[in-house]
Amino acid sequence: MNTYNTSERNIQIVLYLLKQHGIKRVIASPGSTDVAIVASMQHDPYFEMFSAIDERSACYMACGMAAETAEPVVIVCTGATSSRNYMPGLTEAYYRHLPVLAITCSRSNAFVGHYVNQVTDRGDSPRDTVNESVYVQSIYRPEDEWDCMIKVNKAILGLSFNGGGPCHINLETVYSRDFTEKEIKPVKVINRYTLNSEMPEISKGKIGIFVGAFPRWSDELVNAVDSFCEIYNAVVFYDQTSNYKGKYGVLFPLIAIQPSYGSDFDIDLMIHIGYVSAGVCKGKKMWRVNPDGQIRDPFRRVNAVFQMSEVDFFKHYIKNKDKFRENNAVLHLEYKKMYEDLYNLIPEELPFSNIWTAKKLAPQLPDNSVLHLGICNSLRSWNFFNIPDSVSVYSNTGGFGIDGGISSMIGASIVSPDKLYFGVFGDLLFYYDMNSIGNRDIGSNVRIMIINNGLGQEFKNHSSFGAIFGEDTDKFIAARGHFGNRETPLIKNYAECLGFEYKSASSKEEFENVSEWFTSPVIGEKPFLLEIFTETEDESSALGAVSALTSKGALLKSAHDLMSSPKLASIRKAAKKILK
Repeated sequence: MNTYNTSERNIQIVLYLLKQHGIKRVIASPGSTDVAIVASMQHDPYFEMFSAIDERSACYMACGMAAETAEPVVIVCTGATSSRNYMPGLTEAYYRHLPVLAITCSRSNAFVGHYVNQVTDRGDSPRDTVNESVYVQSIYRPEDEWDCMIKVNKAILGLSFNGGGPCHINLETVYSRDFTEKEIKPVKVINRYTLNSEMPEISKGKIGIFVGAFPRWSDELVNAVDSFCEIYNAVVFYDQTSNYKGKYGVLFPLIAIQPSYGSDFDIDLMIHIGYVSAGVCKGKKMWRVNPDGQIRDPFRRVNAVFQMSEVDFFKHYIKNKDKFRENNAVLHLEYKKMYEDLYNLIPEELPFSNIWTAKKLAPQLPDNSVLHLGICNSLRSWNFFNIPDSVSVYSNTGGFGIDGGISSMIGASIVSPDKLYFGVFGDLLFYYDMNSIGNRDIGSNVRIMIINNGLGQEFKNHSSFGAIFGEDTDKFIAARGHFGNRETPLIKNYAECLGFEYKSASSKEEFENVSEWFTSPVIGEKPFLLEIFTETEDESSALGAVSALTSKGALLKSAHDLMSSPKLASIRKAAKKILK
């Protein structure tokens, strides 16, 4: 029988990425769970194979090889106690920063703790033995393949990360006896670069910069990004939490929510900076830039990670600009026009809702004020509309939960009493965090708007998974009816007792009468609380209208509404009974 590569896809990924990262020296110890990978390596002339019966000796041999060559060395062993014998040598490698990659093979982690012979728990390695430890499971679905690819890249990159050192792959096997794979299907190789590396060139094509949630920008970073955009004809895609205020930006969520456009933008290279974002903005290829140097691949497009500050990254490419490029920055104008055309299609008759109030208030926010937005409905609503450049925006996107939004705003307002702080939150978020407005240090620079529709609106919107259950969604998924079911002046009395000036609005006309009061640039004697009463049907309708501004979007919305209709579900049930 001709022997080639194992048919086990997770092991193929390890083999392929070892080659792509230029790692060829392997010290193998005898066993059964490592047969699939060892036999594949043994019959591949790329790998330089060595044998060591004792795993303790194998690891120390690898330390000697790595120190001598300054190149990574792989050690491979089977299950049982074999991997334990690597620990003395890995400790040596850890304190000497030697690039030793330990691959310990095993049956499924599902067997751990069940007294299955030769199965040991390798979930927690001693801190001073490896820089990175990953579990590379068998592959049964696309998500498994992506996960394994990320983890193997991470372990290999860890060999040189932050000074370098040993790393660990716990590799699952199903004991396949199929070694007929002549060619391994490629997987994505992720490379890490530092300022000391030979940086990759930016190829011809459309260049974008996607900014997730980001703290206040320095003038140096704004100037570096804008200079980069001018040189490379690039465009910055941002949402409210990005806080980008430069010349080349486009508020992308209104574009991305349209089915005609979607989140896959026609960008050849998208440079991703910042953190968790409410919106999705993908390019054909993506680079991740952050001082942490970690692989962050939320859109499954990243093929390079740059461990450096954003300023240093953009300054490097400004300094080493492609001499063939023309300084003709027009790409951002194309996307700005796309946004403006969509904005002009937003119907004037939008129902009274979070989105409608956002559209009205966005341009009225006072200069140099700060806006805090609740997850998810308020953040989404305000992401459709431009606000004054001097206004900063924050949201608790880190954990992306409803708790703590008001507390975060109050904490910020206390340290800057001369600046106005606005907050827009749903009623459930308010009740979740309502104790915060009783804080004795709250100043009169706080303005809170509560969108009260009596439930978790996120689960009632037309696009929500929870909405398919119709009125049944209200009982437990959207939690309608708590806190007096909006029929008592609960928030009014609570806010006034705590020293807030309170107003409310239940219609567009009432809102117009209080909006100037709410956005007044003058800090008065009391903090403000404005309660807006909207209906869940109006909220869902407004979102549906804004997400169907193109003809294709309108058609898809109509089809979606029909298919998700509770009446249609009832017809289906009745039809099934008849057919039985």
